[in-house]
Amino acid sequence: MNWTISVLDFVSSIPKSKEMEVISYQIIKSSTSSGANYRAACRPKSKNDMINKLKIVEEELDETQYWLELIELRYPRTNSKSIQSETNELLSIIVSSINTLRKS
Repeated sequence: MNWTISVLDFVSSIPKSKEMEVISYQIIKSSTSSGANYRAACRPKSKNDMINKLKIVEEELDETQYWLELIELRYPRTNSKSIQSETNELLSIIVSSINTLRKS
């Protein structure tokens, strides 16, 4: 949840404009979905269910990363690098977890 809160705080700090409203909405959706789906993955019905839910988390984190990169390109002074770095770390953890589950 801490990462999601950081993303929400970041989004609230970016400049307001018509295009940023759309991007902000998308990043809010994908980042909160990551957390909700991770929570669901922690209560799987089976190993395959857990893998499937973690794949959704991976997709949502990747989408969040896309929006963060787009914000950085549009507004370089927003300094989303630390959130991007944390998002990459989370993506690596999720992908590693998926790979480990598939091998077991």
